[in-house]
Amino acid sequence: MIPIQIRPDQVMDELTTFQNKLTQGLQNLADAGDIPAGVTPKEAVYKEDKLTLYRFQAPASVVQHPIPVLIVYALVNRPYMTDLQDDRSTVKGLLEAGMDVYLIDWGYPDRADRFLTMDDYLNGYVDRCVDEICRRHNLDKINLLGICQGGTFSLCYSAMHPEKVQNLITMVTPVDFHTPGNILSHWVKHVDIDTLVDTMGNIPGELLNWTFLNLKPYQLMGQKYLDMVEVLQDKDKLDNFLRMEKWIFDSPDQAGETYRQFIKDFYQQNKLMNGDLHIGEYEVNLANVTMPVLNIFAEQDHLVPPDASKALAGKVGTKDYTELSFPGGHIGIYVSGKAQKTVPPAIGKWVKERG
Repeated sequence: MIPIQIRPDQVMDELTTFQNKLTQGLQNLADAGDIPAGVTPKEAVYKEDKLTLYRFQAPASVVQHPIPVLIVYALVNRPYMTDLQDDRSTVKGLLEAGMDVYLIDWGYPDRADRFLTMDDYLNGYVDRCVDEICRRHNLDKINLLGICQGGTFSLCYSAMHPEKVQNLITMVTPVDFHTPGNILSHWVKHVDIDTLVDTMGNIPGELLNWTFLNLKPYQLMGQKYLDMVEVLQDKDKLDNFLRMEKWIFDSPDQAGETYRQFIKDFYQQNKLMNGDLHIGEYEVNLANVTMPVLNIFAEQDHLVPPDASKALAGKVGTKDYTELSFPGGHIGIYVSGKAQKTVPPAIGKWVKERG
């Protein structure tokens, strides 16, 4: 066995270098200032309760598609992940691809929203946002782009109101909640959701965020902070890091009754796949999704495994069904350089091909 050689002079050099990096990094951190949430100019065009409907400002040089697209994001996190920074913005990419982009910002539910149901969110808020966009553009239907849980919501909405949806795009959207690789589904399968909601009312965002981080604890809670000293040296990298951290820990509480139905009906009983899902007075049948569908999934997604999204192919009623596979993860599909070059242009091309 070769003995380990430790030279005191090298150790001191490394410690000195580390200390200098840390000192400079802490100064960069102190000078960082406020981190903006979303970068593309936008206008609030409709408000109701905590919800705000935004329309993004398109580049003057781009000819917009006549049918707008409405982004429906998840309730769990904040939607500025789609517009994180100038060079990592799905919204900007869609605008450059000729889309007229609207987005629903759900805001921050409080105790007054404790009894909001999925019926309130989909047949209430989403439906009135769709009607507002149709009114503004003198249209009968618009395009929907649903992301993650918002994709599941968009599927349900399209099944209940197919006459209002021209084209449907789903991104990293769970459809089959009982695929073998769905770790989150395995965790929540035996949780007593009724007792949880009856006890807590709204579900704290911090609790849900802790759950998501523990799906990959070493990578999401350990390694990235060990690497921070190197990140702190570069102001641009530091700003990127802080933007992501701000989004990760900006977790709204969840309206109790909506959380109860979503976990029980989708994660525990898989009703969207089984065909016995009801929202309000509607029976949600994916066979009623007869408009063109573009289903986008991430190959290394740890939250929504590809099989959970690809299950949509055998369920929708449309013959115009397309899949787009992205070689990355659940977050990378919005913010990686590769995603910026491929995903928004592909969406724009797909929509334009359908008139």
